[in-house]
Amino acid sequence: MANEAEETVRKLTLHKGVAGVIIVNGEGIPIKTTLDNHTSVQYAGLMSSLVDKARSVVRDLDPTNELTFLRIRSKKTEVMVAPDKDFILIVVQNPTD
Repeated sequence: MANEAEETVRKLTLHKGVAGVIIVNGEGIPIKTTLDNHTSVQYAGLMSSLVDKARSVVRDLDPTNELTFLRIRSKKTEVMVAPDKDFILIVVQNPTD
C-alpha cells in the first residue's frame, strides 16, 4: 500500500496546477502529504468533516447511493476530494481559466 500511495502522490504532483496532495487516514490524520504540516492538518480536518457531512446528505437523499467524489472551487483554489473506505485523497490545485 505504501508504494502504491507514493506512486499515486508522485503522479498527481506532476499535473499542471497541482499545489499539493494529501492522503488522510480514517481518523482524519494526514499520513502522506506534499504540503507543510500546518496546511496538511488544516485541510485534513476540514475535509474529513465535510466528507462526513456530504456522505450523510447523499445517503439522506437516496439510501442506495454513496459519495464517490467531491469538488470544491473557490476564486483561489480548487480542492478535489476522493473519499474511500479507509482513506481520503485530497488534491489542492490552482484553477486554470
